Amino acid sequence: MIVFTYRLMRAALLDASVYEEIERDRSAGWQALAVVLLSSLAAGLGSAGWRGPELSVQVSVTAMALVTWAAWAVLVLQIGGRWLSESATRVDMGELLRTVGFAAAPGLLQVFAALPAVTLGVYVVTWIWMFAAMVVAIRQALDYATTLHAVAVCAVALSLSLGLAFLLGVLLGPTVG
Repeated sequence: MIVFTYRLMRAALLDASVYEEIERDRSAGWQALAVVLLSSLAAGLGSAGWRGPELSVQVSVTAMALVTWAAWAVLVLQIGGRWLSESATRVDMGELLRTVGFAAAPGLLQVFAALPAVTLGVYVVTWIWMFAAMVVAIRQALDYATTLHAVAVCAVALSLSLGLAFLLGVLLGPTVG
């Protein structure tokens, strides 16, 4: 548990060496999954800051956060690992999922969005922070030479995954009354 907590903190602090460590550690898959699930749950719980603690909204936001993360990860794999790869890029699904799983670490702070006075601010800051963590994770996992390349891959993948989340939210989300 101490190693997991330490990794969470280092991942949130954008420590590239922890992403390299996680990339090599085949046993870190369960930890990465826990980070993603807890981050998605934090997003759902934080949604109470908008309309109060409505279970249907919290479940919907949790599900959308999880689906958005999964779409982002798959798109990063395709875009970064195949379409925009560099000569040094080596794609391993497990390594990629472990590193991008830990990139969701800043999302744990989304639970503080439950405080109505700071809801929007918490979400904006944590999303930007998670984007930065994803850039570091992708640069390490796909062995990119430059951070700019990782930024481009993450931006394209995020745009597409947010579009999917928006579409799912419109089609499946709770009605606002």
